[in-house]
Amino acid sequence: MVGSGYINGKTKLLGLIATPISHSLSPAMHNMACQELGLNYAYLAFDAGNQELEEIVKGFKAMDVRGFNVSMPNKTKILPLLDELAPAAKFAGAVNTVVNENGRLIGHLTDGTGYMRALKEAGVSIKGKKMTIFGAGGAATAIAIQAAMDGASEISIFNHKDEFFSRAERNAEIINDSLQHLSCLANVYDLGDEKRLKHEIMNSDLITNATGAGMKPMEQESIVKDTSWLRPEMTVSDIVYNPLKTKMLAMAEGAGCKTVNGLGMMLWQGAEAFEIWTGEKMPIALIQNRIFNHEGSMKA
Repeated sequence: MVGSGYINGKTKLLGLIATPISHSLSPAMHNMACQELGLNYAYLAFDAGNQELEEIVKGFKAMDVRGFNVSMPNKTKILPLLDELAPAAKFAGAVNTVVNENGRLIGHLTDGTGYMRALKEAGVSIKGKKMTIFGAGGAATAIAIQAAMDGASEISIFNHKDEFFSRAERNAEIINDSLQHLSCLANVYDLGDEKRLKHEIMNSDLITNATGAGMKPMEQESIVKDTSWLRPEMTVSDIVYNPLKTKMLAMAEGAGCKTVNGLGMMLWQGAEAFEIWTGEKMPIALIQNRIFNHEGSMKA
């Protein structure tokens, strides 16, 4: 069923392109929101990576799909396949939401604002704080740049010296040069440099994991190697929400830190995408009550 009843000849398609994808809560969120508001849309998940991306995007455009989300590993690879980028997506060089406007695919980026809204809802402010972030993919890029725009004083970006390291350097360049009026200093380090990693973490106010470390099937991975690196006054956050409590967050709890899992970011970035597609506000309270229980986990 969809918002206006059963799927019919007027139902418009929404979706998600990512891999892995079976853990995603997006279909449940968006379909429930459509049903509640009486909107004739159906949201489906499509398990696909970079190799299938171009053909899928062409197919979506040919079928006049209304819009779709894009997640790992496709957030940067999709850029040349789109007709236009909204300012945030163009600035960050990444997309997580696409809307079809009369045959033109327009890319948006809602990860950064979604993450910051999640912090705000958890009572955490980034203003004047030092942040250390792991990763330089689409979500990490959006978060780092939004943190600078929201008043972070310093951002340490860690990434392995792989294809994304140049992206980490570009992110720091944007913050230090294009956003220099904000007075936020960004530095980039090799994630393999454990001595530097420990130093930056120990001197930070907010730690953010924006990699797949800790996500199924990598539940036993944590970039933070020891609880001695953490202080009780820190906030430790993760964009991963399956499992809800990653190994890093469990370590942080053990060290007395405030922790924020990935559910909040997932909810708020989705709410913004929903409004881009439908023009309607997502019924947040309903989604929280029906999909997440008091612990924030998926209801059976």
